[in-house]
Amino acid sequence: MKRALSLSITGVLCALAFAPLAVHAVDYPLPPPGSRLIGHNQRYIMPDNGKNLEYVADKFGTGILLLLEANNKVDPLLPKAGSEITIPSQMLLPDTPREGIVINLAELRLYYYPPGQNKVEVYPIGIGQLGRETPEMVTRISQKIPNPSWTPTANIRARSEAQGIKLPAVVPAGPNNPLGRYALRLEKGGGEYLIHGTNVRRSVGQRVSSGCIRLRSEDIKALFSKAAWGTRVQIINQPVKYSVEPNGRRYVEVHQPLSTNDWDNPQTAPIAISASFGRFIDDGRSDRGAVDNAMTRRAGYPVEVSGAVSPVPSTAPIQSAHNAPEARSEGLLSGVQ
Repeated sequence: MKRALSLSITGVLCALAFAPLAVHAVDYPLPPPGSRLIGHNQRYIMPDNGKNLEYVADKFGTGILLLLEANNKVDPLLPKAGSEITIPSQMLLPDTPREGIVINLAELRLYYYPPGQNKVEVYPIGIGQLGRETPEMVTRISQKIPNPSWTPTANIRARSEAQGIKLPAVVPAGPNNPLGRYALRLEKGGGEYLIHGTNVRRSVGQRVSSGCIRLRSEDIKALFSKAAWGTRVQIINQPVKYSVEPNGRRYVEVHQPLSTNDWDNPQTAPIAISASFGRFIDDGRSDRGAVDNAMTRRAGYPVEVSGAVSPVPSTAPIQSAHNAPEARSEGLLSGVQ
């Protein structure tokens, strides 16, 4: 069950400590009308410092599962010094209104569109684990809570007691609070779902929560300061995104689907094809073989699948992230598409 990570891998990742890094969300200028492609992938050469992919994920403001998708032949625990790591910092915007907060569970990313600004901020997130999934919904922020306390639910308390852990009735605000320092309550679901921080930094980028959405401490602080009460929030689960760009180029971005049981293999599990994506595949301007390869590989970043018809030359400016971490990262090669 790769989407939740195996217990053995998670345990080793937990044991391999790394220093917290001051990485914030990556800001991307919004693409021109009709375009959904933003950013550029980057390549990073692992230094000989004994660090793991969790360190790289934290360093570049991405998630561990995204790195595992993009680098399926790299040892996540002890990547060899000199290994070339692909940083999946190019993506297609979800096919949703570019408004408020959009969360795509399948890619473990949160997109925030600041009102009145021509940009999108992208954050890695942790989501609900198997059996306690984060639901799809369209809702809004109903409450902003600084320094939240945490009251474990009866179900959480029972699960903890079954593991020999007795939880207090209330965990006060502070460094040991699982909600971190900031929380945004969502209106739907009786207010039980939150976008919040965490006291376990490595949990961001994984399926580990009881249904809430987790962000790293600096990310929730930034989002909390910007997202107003009443902000629209849309949660989707779309492992496949695709786009026909204004220059005629066609792209597919495929993520491993979320596991639905313990024996699922998200690398080979079938992915439902919508009617619109079916038309995209069948269009003569798409290379069906390239689409099939993308669906099989599931690399988690856009792959061009343009067919025999030559694209129209682009007159749009190249999209790239600003405030991206590459400007301060040792061992980094030039960005590539």
